[in-house]
Amino acid sequence: MRIWRLNELGDPIDQLRLVEEDAPTPGPGEVLIDVEAVGLAFPDVLQCRGMYQVKTGPGHTPGGESCGRVAALGDGVTNVEVGQRVAFLGSGGLAEQVTHHAGAVFPVPDGVSAATAAAIPINYCTTLYALHDRARLQAGESVLITGAAGGTGTAAIQLAKAAGATTIAVAGGQTKVDLLTELGADVVIDHNETPDWVDAVREASGGGVDVAYDPVGGDTFHQVRRCMGWDGRLLVIGFVAGIPEVKTNHALLKSYSIVGVHWGASLAKFPASIGEQMTTLLDMAAAGTIDPPLYPPFAFEDAAQALQDIADRKVHGKAVVTL
Repeated sequence: MRIWRLNELGDPIDQLRLVEEDAPTPGPGEVLIDVEAVGLAFPDVLQCRGMYQVKTGPGHTPGGESCGRVAALGDGVTNVEVGQRVAFLGSGGLAEQVTHHAGAVFPVPDGVSAATAAAIPINYCTTLYALHDRARLQAGESVLITGAAGGTGTAAIQLAKAAGATTIAVAGGQTKVDLLTELGADVVIDHNETPDWVDAVREASGGGVDVAYDPVGGDTFHQVRRCMGWDGRLLVIGFVAGIPEVKTNHALLKSYSIVGVHWGASLAKFPASIGEQMTTLLDMAAAGTIDPPLYPPFAFEDAAQALQDIADRKVHGKAVVTL
């Protein structure tokens, strides 16, 4: 089978190699899966560079969210059947076949494509956890979303809308603005046209937002904090533009909370939550309540380029590799 391997730490386009290896065999409690689609995200880029919280090195295979069909069962597996389509999380997805613990694969409902299922786990589980567990989002509240045309941003728009919230989306460029309008964002702000967009957000939210969802960080974070309303919750999702220094006096004066969102770490503390989240989200996808906007899918042979395009911020929506 073919599998992508990291040669040395560095940019994906320079250091990823597509190689031939023996296909894996499922052990007790495992399933062998023929991979059909792999979702990619910015953490995959960071892992290639050796800059992620979970350290990696030569030999690493990116791809933390995948979908495929069960090809064989290891001893003792009774919860899935050969031929069943399943979604799953875990590094190593960029391979034609993988083995995975049977208790950590999630059946994909009929009518949900492999590409859609592979686009859900990280972005949508992170966002479901952020908006509902961390922010306690309520119907009628306002949500500011930065980096809104990216994978997590588009997930935030759909899940906030599903919760009955008003969404204010910030992104740069007409293509991204058009995407966000099609997704149903209530207010869309092009930061290329309006670099200082704080006043526009305040006006749209009646003085300040209830919840802010910020996967960008850097200088954007400081614009976000100026948009917060009284008793608001500023969700720290990530740091694509760098880690900002936080002015805590501002949070005190406006009585808002800065809330960390580390979905991955939450799974270690609440292992059952991933099953609940995936079941909820896959059912929402089957019902059409969520529909991840996909960047034109990359071929398996172009996976290194897909990751580099994510690194260079050329991708809008979710990047998926299909086999």
